[in-house]
Amino acid sequence: MRDHDQSLWRQTTSERLNTSQLSGDLTVDLAVIGGGYTGCSAALAAARAGASVCLLEAHQIGHGGSGRNVGLVNAGLWLPPAEIRGHLGQVAGDRLIDLLATAPAEVFALIDTYGIRCEPVRNGTLHCAHSTSGYQNLRARYAQLSDSGAPVELINATASRQRTGSPGVHGALFDPRAGTIQPLAYAVGLARAAQEEGAQIFTQSPVQSLRHEGGVWVLHSSTGTVRARSVIQATNAYHQGIADTAPDYVPVYYFQYATAPLSHNLRASILPNGEGCWDTGLIMTSFRLDQAGRFIIGGMGELSGVGGFAHKAWVRRKLATLYPQLADHPLIEGWHGRIAMTSDHIPKITEIGPNALAAHGFSGRGIGPGTVFGRLMAECLLNDDPSLLPVPSVPDYRENWTGLRRAFFETGAALTHLIKARF
Repeated sequence: MRDHDQSLWRQTTSERLNTSQLSGDLTVDLAVIGGGYTGCSAALAAARAGASVCLLEAHQIGHGGSGRNVGLVNAGLWLPPAEIRGHLGQVAGDRLIDLLATAPAEVFALIDTYGIRCEPVRNGTLHCAHSTSGYQNLRARYAQLSDSGAPVELINATASRQRTGSPGVHGALFDPRAGTIQPLAYAVGLARAAQEEGAQIFTQSPVQSLRHEGGVWVLHSSTGTVRARSVIQATNAYHQGIADTAPDYVPVYYFQYATAPLSHNLRASILPNGEGCWDTGLIMTSFRLDQAGRFIIGGMGELSGVGGFAHKAWVRRKLATLYPQLADHPLIEGWHGRIAMTSDHIPKITEIGPNALAAHGFSGRGIGPGTVFGRLMAECLLNDDPSLLPVPSVPDYRENWTGLRRAFFETGAALTHLIKARF
C-alpha cells in the first residue's frame, strides 16, 4: 500500500540537518519535546537567550503536521476577530490578534536571518469565495479585519478570476502580510538555526516517561536521560508515549496532491503572482504552486482510509473545475497529515506541571502561530513571567466525543468529495 505519510516536501527539501539519537545523561535549562514549528521555535528562542536547551523528537524533524501541511504562512487563525474576542475576552483577544498579525513577518525574518532554504514567497494569500454566499462571508470577515487594522483587500468576482486565473472563484480576500513556504524545509531550517545557536537536537529519541522529582524534570528515552528545570511539550497531533500529558483534541486529516511541474505557458495562466489560496467551503479546499511549478491541491480527508478513493477522484474533478487546462494533467504525489482541532479553533497552552507547558490545537494554522507560541512559551519559562504567553495557560483542557467527531468529519469529507466538486 502507498505510504501516504511521506510528503512531497520530504522529497524536495534542500535544508539539511545533522542530528543524533540521545545517548547518556544530560542536564539543561529547558527540554523541548517535539520537533515541529512550535518545538523548534522554542528551542531557537531559548538558545538565543543563552539557555542550555535540548530538543527530543521521536522521529525526524517535521515528522508531524509541520512536514505535511499546505505551506500557507497566514496572519491569524481561522476565526474572524470578533469570534476570537468572544472566546477570550477583549483584552486577551486583542493581544492574540495583534501577535498573530505579525506572525508572517516573524517567520520571514527568521528565514532571512538564518538563510533557511524553504522557497519563501511573500506575495500574500487569497481567501477565495466558493460561491456567492461565500463572498458575503468574506465581506463580513473583511469588515472585521479592517476594523482591527489588517491591511486586507476585498476583490470582486471579475478581479479575483483575473488574479487567480480560475473561472470558479466568486471573489476573494487578499492578505498582503501572508505568503507561502516549503513547510518541511522551514521546520528543518528552524532546527538548524537552533542548533547553530547552541541547542542540542536529538532525533529518533521518543520520550517514554516524564516526571518531576526534587525540583527538576526527568525525561527518559530508551537510550538516555535528560534533567531539566523547565519543559515544553510541543507534540500537538502527533503525541506519543506519555499518557499523562497527552493533549485532548479532535484529530482531523488533511490531504494534498501535487501535479507534475507545469509548462511555462500553463504556469503563466495560473496564480501568476504566486499567492497561496484556500476557499470558503464547509469542506475547505487549498491550492497553490510550488517553486518547481507543481500545482498542489488539498482537502479534508485521510487517503489511507476507506474514503481515499473518493478523495482522489474529487481532486481530478476539482482540478477540471478550478483550472480546465489541468483536467488531464498527471498527479504524481499524494500525502496526508493530522490536524489537532479544538472546539473553538483557538490553540491551548496547558500547565503540565511546575515550569512545564504544552501547546496544541492550532486547527490547521501551525506555521505562524506555532512559531510565535514556541518563542513566547520559551520566554515565559526562562523569565518566569506568564504574562508573556500568547493566550492564558490553563491547568487542564478536555474535548468531548473526540472519536465520534473525527469520524463525522471524515465521513462528511468523503461523502462531499464522492458526490460533487464544489465551486
